[in-house]
Amino acid sequence: MPIWLFIYVDSCLFLIFYLYVRKIKKRIGFQLGMNISIVMGGMMAMLSGVLFILQFPFHFTSITMLSALIGMGSGAMYGKLFDYQTFVAGLTNGAIVGLMAPMIGTVVEMPGKFVWGLHILFAICMVVILSSVIRS
Repeated sequence: MPIWLFIYVDSCLFLIFYLYVRKIKKRIGFQLGMNISIVMGGMMAMLSGVLFILQFPFHFTSITMLSALIGMGSGAMYGKLFDYQTFVAGLTNGAIVGLMAPMIGTVVEMPGKFVWGLHILFAICMVVILSSVIRS
């Protein structure tokens, strides 16, 4: 699969899940909201950092800044749904993971298997979060 297709699918899943969480945010407690913002900010930063560094391997500085901004933005979007503390947690976690993700992407020896493994981890996180939201 091309890397741009992965980025498109990840973005669509992120937005669909965001709209779902925004619709039912009144039922979600602040502890679960904190976990959602941390996981989604971190996963979007990790996925974007690894995918972009594999696509553009010689633009390390700009990819690092872009993945940090994507992680901060996604963590902040989810955190803003709940409260200020959750906003700050999602923002900082997205920034930290966004700074580290391109470093991980540059040292991967089997990028295809690693990217599929990251997406399997993303799917597992989404399933766990969805099941937690349904139970809350």
